[in-house]
Amino acid sequence: MLMEMVSKGLMLNSLIESVKGKPGLWWLPISFIVFYLDQLTKSMATESLKIYEAVHVNTYLNWTLMHNEGMAFSILADQSGWQRWVIGFVAIVIVVWLLIWLTKTTTKQKFLNLGLVFVIGGALGNIYDRFALGYVIDFIEAHYNEHYWPAFNVADTAISLGAFFLILDLIFGEKDEDKSS
Repeated sequence: MLMEMVSKGLMLNSLIESVKGKPGLWWLPISFIVFYLDQLTKSMATESLKIYEAVHVNTYLNWTLMHNEGMAFSILADQSGWQRWVIGFVAIVIVVWLLIWLTKTTTKQKFLNLGLVFVIGGALGNIYDRFALGYVIDFIEAHYNEHYWPAFNVADTAISLGAFFLILDLIFGEKDEDKSS
């Protein structure tokens, strides 16, 4: 028991030391919160909704459980199954690239850091679904009259919010001419 506690303490110390020189990584817990909320809401949707049966929330919103085997807007969903692995591995490469980028940011780059961690958390939520289930669980269905937006989830919302923060960083972010990206 004591050895286990010492081992965990050393691992925590090691983690803290590795993050010290990389201020952007201090934002990473937001990614884990996004991932957790995404998985929690998908679990709740799966337990309480019937597949493809809309539950009216208000004039513009339904809860409708759907399984997306493709990418955004169900692109490639009609394929034989190879897309699950290709999309998943490409997403992992992108997450690794975003994590490396995050290690090179400063604490002052709030829009950039928020954008990166929201995209990372959302991507991880959908990657998990893709590999564990073979599809991504979507359940939020927005519409106006008979015009429906493709169903989405908390992970997709976080990715969109992350993209918004990245655009804000491009417009208003701290400009450092000496740093190469």
